[in-house]
Amino acid sequence: MIRVEIFSNQSMQEKLINNLEASIPGFLYSIIPLSHGRGGESYKLGTSIWPETNVIIIAYCDDDKEKTIETVVNYLKEKFPEEGIKLFVLHDR
Repeated sequence: MIRVEIFSNQSMQEKLINNLEASIPGFLYSIIPLSHGRGGESYKLGTSIWPETNVIIIAYCDDDKEKTIETVVNYLKEKFPEEGIKLFVLHDR
């Protein structure tokens, strides 16, 4: 079992979910819709000074889904390089 965490600009939420659901039948996830913080390039604080926010998508799935998730995320990262999409995968021991 793996835990998948995807951090991205909030504008990418629908694209990420649509592509993951299309690629992995029965893909189950949770969304943290408004995530504030600082990434490598800028702040995402949802304020008038730093208006953008991030989204966090968390999923638990079988190990065999990791490559598909990575492929989907890499595709969107290439298509939208400025949206700060980051993928983290944690493996069960």
